[in-house]
Amino acid sequence: MTPTALSLAEQRDLLRDCLRLWEVAGQVVVGDDDVSVVTAEGTFTLTAAEPDLRPVRWFLKTPDRPAPRAVQSIVVVLSRLRNALGAEGGAAPRFGS
Repeated sequence: MTPTALSLAEQRDLLRDCLRLWEVAGQVVVGDDDVSVVTAEGTFTLTAAEPDLRPVRWFLKTPDRPAPRAVQSIVVVLSRLRNALGAEGGAAPRFGS
């Protein structure tokens, strides 16, 4: 595991926090080498890519796309997951005047 990689526990906590923020009912389940988000819409599974697959860092499997999709960052993973769940993105922060 590289120093910047998220542990399964960190992935679980991040996804749990996102579900709360997005106001989506669901459960986060940690597997042997992946983390799944289980909701009424189905199961969404996140698996870290092996280091030799860089720049791919993650694989995301969704109910409507059973073959895992390669993703380059956790930000994109969260965006795709939020969109697939139909969750609101929230207001963008404003800086300055």
